[in-house]
Amino acid sequence: MFTWINKPAVLALLLMGLVACQPVAGLPGLSTLHMLAEPKGSVSVLDGAVRVTGPKGYCPDTETLHTAEDSAVVLLGRCFADSKAPAALVSVTVGPAGTGQPSEGAELAAFFASDSGRATLSQRGQAQDIEVLSALSSKGVFLIQVQDRNQPPYWRAMTALAGRMVSVRANGPELSPAEGRTLVEATVQALRRANGRI
Repeated sequence: MFTWINKPAVLALLLMGLVACQPVAGLPGLSTLHMLAEPKGSVSVLDGAVRVTGPKGYCPDTETLHTAEDSAVVLLGRCFADSKAPAALVSVTVGPAGTGQPSEGAELAAFFASDSGRATLSQRGQAQDIEVLSALSSKGVFLIQVQDRNQPPYWRAMTALAGRMVSVRANGPELSPAEGRTLVEATVQALRRANGRI
């Protein structure tokens, strides 16, 4: 049995995460996120329900932390400008309590192949903008590679932590698909360690 979430929870969480990844006023872009003034190794969200941390070289930007209705979005960037880690913006979206429910990876793959599933992944909410390049699940983690219109392909990982669905996405102008997958998987592993899942 694959610990997972229901479809309405996927929709709500992805919409929240997609909004956070847009160039919204008050949210810094890659140029500022990879030069954090005071890097912190981790941050607790939702009254300590989930601890958010990144893999080696990436730190949460507490100034961009956004919470609403028992959900949270945390953006992570390179801890230091001279870091050897690829320049990337990693978004970690934590869903409401109870969104971690039993389901199968194949069910999620089928959902994201549908028009409504692809629409949740689209920045414009348009299913025709999205091509799902790959979808797989392993050890409680669902991975999906997506092409959104004319943008570079990116990877998103989803897993359950503390009874909540957590989504991780990595973007960067020079981030290759292989680096993107490695980064989201490493972020999931860091999150699991920080929350006692490993």
